[in-house]
Amino acid sequence: MQLPDSSWLHDPALANVVKALRVDDQPPRVVGGAVRDALLGIEVADVDLATPLEPLEVSHRLEAAGIKAVPTGIDHGTVTAVADGRTFEITTLRRDVSTDGRRATVEFATDWMEDAARRDFTINAMYADPETREIFDYFGGLADLADHHVRFIGDAEQRIAEDHLRILRLFRFHARFGQGAIDAEALAAAAKHSSKLMALSRERIADELRKLLSVANPAQAVQAMLDAGIFNSFLPEIVPDAGHKLARLIDREMAVAATPSVARRLGAVLPNDSALVEKIAARLKLSNRLRTDLIQLAAHHGSTLSARQLAYGIGIENARDLVLLSFAEDCWRDEVASLQGWDVPEFPIKGGDLIKKGLRAGPVVAKTLQAAERQWIAELFPAGPRAAEIADQLVAEALRAERNS
Repeated sequence: MQLPDSSWLHDPALANVVKALRVDDQPPRVVGGAVRDALLGIEVADVDLATPLEPLEVSHRLEAAGIKAVPTGIDHGTVTAVADGRTFEITTLRRDVSTDGRRATVEFATDWMEDAARRDFTINAMYADPETREIFDYFGGLADLADHHVRFIGDAEQRIAEDHLRILRLFRFHARFGQGAIDAEALAAAAKHSSKLMALSRERIADELRKLLSVANPAQAVQAMLDAGIFNSFLPEIVPDAGHKLARLIDREMAVAATPSVARRLGAVLPNDSALVEKIAARLKLSNRLRTDLIQLAAHHGSTLSARQLAYGIGIENARDLVLLSFAEDCWRDEVASLQGWDVPEFPIKGGDLIKKGLRAGPVVAKTLQAAERQWIAELFPAGPRAAEIADQLVAEALRAERNS
């Protein structure tokens, strides 16, 4: 079988890298995601190559051909080639010597099947000749891809022992490429060894969680993780009906063509407790932006304000997320539509305006200004005369209170 012909296979930058790394008239092979995605008709974003050449030889040959070589992971056999502004990750064939589930000690090899055997899933372990497009499939990846079946290579428990992160990758890859039930052997192994996720850095776990939630529809995978106890070691606070809530949110996203959002989807599966969410975000070492968004979503969940009123306080993006997450079935569509093309207005009343109307500078001005803003928001941001009327009314009330005090 051959890869379908595509423009990326005719990229001059790729051709130059391939030419530099040819061994005994045999080119390096495209490996992993590029092969998988090309077979599925998905646009190929990153092209990784495998070669029997050792890393120092790879670097030497690239530089001799005028191609920049960056030793991005040279201890593990990886060199990045930078050609015509594009990058290609090149990895020497290898075998694992030892591993603790977080990092492996490797030896370089020359056997393609041996290299394939150390990879995670059959659909990720296919190679292709970049010139003839011939596919090399040692573990049934082609059949599994056709069947939408995500399966570990060989023994699932062994693959997980080599890299504990593969537990999370199983669910992400099933969410993206699988159909039907998750592979039974893989699911059992993931459940059995889920506590080993505690040995991984919070950053690696959070990165994998972000990738999972960025998949078009991860609801089934998330529920399967919940049922198997996968979250217990790093996110025990996840709500019991996370899969259901996520599925409802995704239905709404699809209905209004909303781009998947990690913050929004995390908001669907985390408790509506801003203090607890802040602790979770700190534990997972989420970015400041994501942390802030999650706290906002939790703090305003269940608000009775309209979408525009929420947007005035927390921004249009967060307000739209809250509508999709928590507004009632009979109104959420109209509320989402109300934000389309709408610009958050600026409060038209200033402290100086109130002083000009007779208030003395000081705490009474700040208090009256706050009351005026609340009234202006409640009336959905009136402009012109009505805004001035609100200011006049509240200034008059403040002056009466001052006289009567």
